[in-house]
Amino acid sequence: MTEFITRFAPSPTGFLHLGHAYSALYAYDAARAANGRLHLRIEDIDRTRCKPDFETAIIEDLNWLGIEWDEPLLRQSQRFDAYHSALARLREKNIVYRCFKTRKEVAKAAAQAPHLGADGPEGPQYVGAPLSDGEENDLLEKGAAYAWRLSLARARDALGGDFSKLIFHEEGRGPQGERGSIAATPEIFGDPVIARKDFGTSYHLSSVIDDAAQNITHVIRGEDLFAATHLHRLLQALLDLPTPRYRHHRLITDENGRRFAKRDQAVTLRALRDNGATPADIRRRVGLA
Repeated sequence: MTEFITRFAPSPTGFLHLGHAYSALYAYDAARAANGRLHLRIEDIDRTRCKPDFETAIIEDLNWLGIEWDEPLLRQSQRFDAYHSALARLREKNIVYRCFKTRKEVAKAAAQAPHLGADGPEGPQYVGAPLSDGEENDLLEKGAAYAWRLSLARARDALGGDFSKLIFHEEGRGPQGERGSIAATPEIFGDPVIARKDFGTSYHLSSVIDDAAQNITHVIRGEDLFAATHLHRLLQALLDLPTPRYRHHRLITDENGRRFAKRDQAVTLRALRDNGATPADIRRRVGLA
């Protein structure tokens, strides 16, 4: 039987709140129930928003909740070489291109393409193409900002008939109750951004690379990331990476049905702890008592 290995992967851009507590406890309980392992991954590729103090607070909060994880802890900020290598492989396959358009220009281009939509998982379903060598070199010499986009058309050509056979297995539930064997439809993103000039990677690229590096067998995360799975399945196929099983879970909301956010200091674990809450109180409040 394959060992059960999952992960909790917060970004240190603020203090953990009740929604994070639910996700971390859910993953921890699943690992314990399967006699498996839990890894902790700090997703800190955004060096402008991620702060060491928030990472320290994350570890304090998880220890307070009684969550244990296998060492070593993985920090994405220490793994840019791995992400650059993956991007280089995609460049060698000629399925990524530099896109120099601004967000406004992307929205305008998508609006002029009636067969696409403005409501992709991350905004307009933009589909573009590489510039000529001359145009690109001119912009690079000027220091223009750009994003690396994955060409869905070239990805489809690269995979051939396997493109339409891409599936992933959902053990939890998607936003519409999706469950079981699900056909991957990465085209809902248009040509997605998988890296940027300033970061050299993206959540999508680094996530699939690190899931493989940590031998993750079960990805457990909120249903707000369900759509990302369609793109992650494509990246796994293009990079010859294993495909874990997925277990998306409900999102914890306040009495008005709104998702908790890091800016809402009243529901951070630090504030609740300072006001006398116990780990058992947190479990009851998120429905995991």
